Amino acid sequence: MRLTFLGKETQGGNSPTLWETDDGQYVIQGFTLDAEALGQVGAVPNGETVIRVPKQLMRHLGEEHGATEL
Repeated sequence: MRLTFLGKETQGGNSPTLWETDDGQYVIQGFTLDAEALGQVGAVPNGETVIRVPKQLMRHLGEEHGATEL
C-alpha cells in the first residue's frame, strides 16, 4: 500500500494526520476514545478501531477527494 500525505492538524504536540492510499482509501491517525464514548459506539469488530480527529483535519480532503465544505 502506498500512502500520499494529505495534511495534519497539530494540537498541543499531537498531530492527527490524513493520508490517501493508492487503492482508494484513507488512513487516519487520531486520538483514542474514552470508555464512555466507546460504550456509545458499541462492539468494534476485530481488525477495526475507532478514533477521533479534529473536524478541521477533514479540510485536507478537499473537493478533489469528494469532501464538502466544513
